[in-house]
Amino acid sequence: MLRILLLSVLVALALAEPRYLEEAPEERVVGGEVARPNSWPWQISLQYLSGGSYYHTCGGSLIRANWVMTAAHCVDTSRTWRVVLGDHNLNTNEGREQYMSVSAVYIHPNWNSNSVASGYDIALLRLSSSASLNSYVQLASLPPSGQVLPHNNPCYITGWGRTSTGGSLSAQLKQAYLPVVDYSNCSRSDWWGSTVKNTMVCAGGGSDSGCNGDSGGPLNCQVSGQYVVHGVTSFVSSLGCNTAKKPTVFTRVSAYTSWISGIIG
Repeated sequence: MLRILLLSVLVALALAEPRYLEEAPEERVVGGEVARPNSWPWQISLQYLSGGSYYHTCGGSLIRANWVMTAAHCVDTSRTWRVVLGDHNLNTNEGREQYMSVSAVYIHPNWNSNSVASGYDIALLRLSSSASLNSYVQLASLPPSGQVLPHNNPCYITGWGRTSTGGSLSAQLKQAYLPVVDYSNCSRSDWWGSTVKNTMVCAGGGSDSGCNGDSGGPLNCQVSGQYVVHGVTSFVSSLGCNTAKKPTVFTRVSAYTSWISGIIG
């Protein structure tokens, strides 16, 4: 499942190429710590059917009782998908999980799988039935259209992605503190340069980051005392998940408010 994006349009500065954060089963957030079970109740595990079993490939956020938001690159291959809600340890049935089949996949029409740097890495999944909302499964809050968070705004990435580049695996949901890196900094030539667009959010850039398996999951940002999903995990540097000056890059949810509303009503 390894998918490495080789951009032919990167500037001559030989910037690190973006790499999708979706790879093989059960890979984790770099750094950070194991999350308190069900403390991010909108976090979902997106899984695909292979050989009679389902395998985790990406994260996502429950935004309506029957709608999930994830990354376009997670679902631009035709597969049989399911969404698991209320999960914490992917290897254990804790009795809180809800398993939902996916009845329709809506990928942003401008998404180009050969050019993640163009943006539009967002997709919506319609579930076959509505989730039962409870203390373990809740809806994500989304930002108002156009809202851009300031530099160093506190955020957390959550997911079941790799714990280090090529590193060890853990079945439990992890979280890592990733403050926002504003566009003016993230687009500097010695950072991501022109690869990053203003329809994206950068966060982190230090020892903690997203990694393979985290794609599509939320960037949970503190705004006015609550957590709001401001980003959909999109890509990291091909030089390594937590490369200095190459913060994790997310699709900025507030840039796609009208598209989301047009699909889910």
